[in-house]
Amino acid sequence: MKLVTRAALGWPPSAAPLQSTTSGVKIHYEGTPVSTRLLTDHDACIAEWKAIRASHLANTAENYSDVAYNYAACPHGYLLEGRGIGRRTGANGNQELNRAHYAIVGLVGSSGLTEPTDAMLHAIRDGIELLRQNGAGPEIKGHRDGFATACPGGPLYAWVQRGAPRPGTTTPPPEQEDDMDPVDVWAYKGTGETRDAYWYQRDTNTLARQARDETRALAARVDDLETTGLTAAQAEQIAELVADKLAARLTD
Repeated sequence: MKLVTRAALGWPPSAAPLQSTTSGVKIHYEGTPVSTRLLTDHDACIAEWKAIRASHLANTAENYSDVAYNYAACPHGYLLEGRGIGRRTGANGNQELNRAHYAIVGLVGSSGLTEPTDAMLHAIRDGIELLRQNGAGPEIKGHRDGFATACPGGPLYAWVQRGAPRPGTTTPPPEQEDDMDPVDVWAYKGTGETRDAYWYQRDTNTLARQARDETRALAARVDDLETTGLTAAQAEQIAELVADKLAARLTD
């Protein structure tokens, strides 16, 4: 981990409210144009982070107690300390939305620098793991999962939806895996709730596993019936009826 502390940034201890635990971490982006100069000039990353804090502290309408995020991640793989460990996020952390998750912002924006580098994603993972060691729960979400916003932007949100894996891996870390079995996945019939793609897939695979297990159990019962005198043709007819009923349940 390449951590740049508040002391190294020349900042005093954070005045943000204390909070020892959360459900997890939300990922953010700047939401404004970000210069591609950050890709080649780490000093520009530090200047960007200091400018974000200055703009938040200058916001007299919301009266920020500090920069809004616990950490930032730059394109060079540095984790930049903001509010730090055990501090509530947002302006003053007085909204329920702020209490649910700690916050990490990737230094990418709506134009210019929009794609996180692999090094930035590693730094975000470093921040998530550091926060988990200090009270954060297992959830990894995007800002848009709790609020009507484009944040954290398309590229970062797509990564979050994949489970926020470290670059070079194809699966999410263990706490995000679903223990999926190689079963067919049927189309999820939504209930009108606003939920992200990760949870749709999770519900779908849970349903598929339950249907598979029920099918196996019913097949075993058919085998038992066959041994007590049921003909093969009768057993096959029962199996077809069971399959039809399961298919009807999955398409309701």
